[in-house]
Formats: sequence, C-alpha cells, structure tokens
Amino acid sequence: MKSAKSKKRSWASKLMDVFFRPKYFFSRIVADGKIEDAILKAFLWGFVGGILVLIMNLCRGEMFTVFSLFKSIIVYPVIAILLLFIGAGLMMLVSEITGGERDWEIAVKGIASIFFVYPLALVLNSLAFDCMSMWLMSILIDLYILFLIYNISIYCLHGKRVSVLFVIMVCAVFLAALYMSEYRTIWFMVKNIPATLTCLG
Repeated sequence: MKSAKSKKRSWASKLMDVFFRPKYFFSRIVADGKIEDAILKAFLWGFVGGILVLIMNLCRGEMFTVFSLFKSIIVYPVIAILLLFIGAGLMMLVSEITGGERDWEIAVKGIASIFFVYPLALVLNSLAFDCMSMWLMSILIDLYILFLIYNISIYCLHGKRVSVLFVIMVCAVFLAALYMSEYRTIWFMVKNIPATLTCLG
C-alpha cells in the first residue's frame, strides 16, 4: 500500500519537475543500462493515451468497434515506441550539431521522460472540434515539445546553449512555414481528422 502511494507521489513529482523544474529533472538522467525501462514507459503512455481517446470518443457518441479497441490498445502504444526511437534519433542528430554527447541510451531516456506529452497531445488534439481549436491545440503542443527538446539537448546531452537555441529557432521557423503552407492540412490530419475536415469545410 505504501509502495503504491510512494510510486504515485514519485510519478506526480516527476511530472511536476518536467513542467516546472526541467533543469533539475533532465540533469539527473544518466546511462545505467536500463533502456528497456524507457521502452516500457513509452508503451504505457501510448496505452494510456489510446484508452483516453477511446473513452472520449465513446462519450461523444461514436460507436464501439473491434477496430477502435485495437487502435487504442495496440496501435497507439506501438506508434509511441516508434516515436520514441525516431525522437531519440533526432536528438542524436541535434546533439551532433550542437556539440553534445553522442549517447544513444541517454537520448532514448530523455525522450521517454517526456512521453507524458503523448497521451496529453492525443487528448488535447481530440478535444479540438473546429478550425480555431485545432490551430490552438496544435500550436500549443508543438511549442511545448520544442521547449522540452531544448531542455533535453542542454541538460541531458549537454549541447552548447547557443547552438541548441539556433536549432530550436530553425525548428520553430520550419513549423511556422508549415502552418502557413497548405501542408498544414496533412499535419492537422495526423492529429485530428474531424476537426481538420471542419477547417476544410
């Protein structure tokens, strides 16, 4: 009972640290050979996100189907693991550019540590119901992810601050160009198809 409560406190405190004390949180991530914990964390967050989306869709009157259940408990967690490794690969590239450490395990753990964003992004994107809300949710999530990538690059992989800021600025400019182009429709479609169709309508 006590261990369960301490685990809950531990998860809650970690989330609070990521939000409000990122330097303290990310500087404590070290390579200890337990990369499978990071993979499990990504899978579980993907599972949580899938279940939350399923519940929200059912509450909005959508029909329960075998495919919707399969998507929630299998597809979303598998996508989460894929995103974990893609994100870690991108962090290694950023670290190479910014003169940071080339440590695959730390890159994976750094990305896994922010995977609470995955269910949060799924839920927030599914809350979007029209064009304006789609824009708002999408931009907020993208900006916060850039903020987290900045912290991982500096405090986990020890990249040079000026170089990291330059990379983040380039990413921000790329996102701004994406939002101003017609390709934003594809980006929105990935996040929320019904709200995107409202924009197109």
